[in-house]
Amino acid sequence: MRRKTLSDAGVADLKARAARYAFSDPELRGHYVRVMPSGAKSFVAVSRDPNGKQVWATIGAADMMGIEKARDGAREAINRIRAGLPPIEQKAAADTFKVVADNYLKRHVAAKGLLSEKEIKRCLEVYVYPKWEKREFTGIRRGDVATLLDEIEDGNGARQADMVLAIVRGVCNWFAARDEDYLSPIVRGMRRAAPVKRERVLTDDEIRTIWQHAGKAGTFGDILKFALSTAQRREKVMTLRWDDVSVDGVWHIPSDDREKGTGGEIKLPALALEIVKARNRVGENPHVFTGRTKDGFFNGMSKAKVAFDEKVLIPHWTIHDLRRTARSLMARAGVDSDTAERVLGHALDGVEGIYNRHRYVDEKASALASLNALLKTILNPPAKNVVPLRRRARK
Repeated sequence: MRRKTLSDAGVADLKARAARYAFSDPELRGHYVRVMPSGAKSFVAVSRDPNGKQVWATIGAADMMGIEKARDGAREAINRIRAGLPPIEQKAAADTFKVVADNYLKRHVAAKGLLSEKEIKRCLEVYVYPKWEKREFTGIRRGDVATLLDEIEDGNGARQADMVLAIVRGVCNWFAARDEDYLSPIVRGMRRAAPVKRERVLTDDEIRTIWQHAGKAGTFGDILKFALSTAQRREKVMTLRWDDVSVDGVWHIPSDDREKGTGGEIKLPALALEIVKARNRVGENPHVFTGRTKDGFFNGMSKAKVAFDEKVLIPHWTIHDLRRTARSLMARAGVDSDTAERVLGHALDGVEGIYNRHRYVDEKASALASLNALLKTILNPPAKNVVPLRRRARK
């Protein structure tokens, strides 16, 4: 006798035969359990379309869903077949990681004018897309992130892994703000490098060594000397244009609302002005520190730093340390703190930072002059072998 009902246990009891067969569900006409010779079972539905053609549809594997869920799927498939529609509604393909990331770049990074846009794109193209470009975005789990970071850390270091983590976190958080069902796989504790607050200030001997070798390092060396003598950010030094320096030697540092503070208008001290005057214009290139392209600025800092370090054995120093060193030298030269901070372009707190709109051009010029006077003393220290004459004793 055929069964009057069919439960999950009944489906599990169905035995494999030499040939595949379909076992009819007694509770739903057109619904079957298909049993393969291997023992694999799946739920299928069958009905006729408006043209009388018999159409079979697979609902799902029996080991992945229960009979009740299979019946619901079969009813929907049978109704769609009778209506002349595909048995299973075709869902839109899920967005890949690259689709979401490209949307993030367009609607967040570019729209907000983030200065890190170029570096974000580079990290995605070099480290993330080769692994996840075609992966379903919502299918990327915590283990996938950990594996990716492991590979980057092993090949490129912990800091590069943390940079990629920050970018991926930004993409995930942006998507989570647009999809209430999405949960980011990024959690606390995934960073690979401990945050380090740098306090490195170059010693006088290190300053002399860097300055001496910078004179033999071409454009990169000029950038180092200019950065130390002006205390400005390296991005502003690298992109210095001829038109930014007036005939009286005042550097009008361009800036916009999205950038960190700059020194504004500063009168170039003697050491910096000598560097600019010694540079030659290259065709129509507008930049003082030219790059390889006809209108580009010098943009090979990382490679140039590696080559420089092979000749200058100074441990653990970065280009940004020059700016910190310059600030410390200003304090050593007796420059008051507020003026020194204005040279660096740091925002001042409180009421003064809001209401005081004096540009401090003369004060900043004096501060940089004091810095350069101290630098000259460091670069050319007084001789230490001068022995004072002793008076002869009277007889």
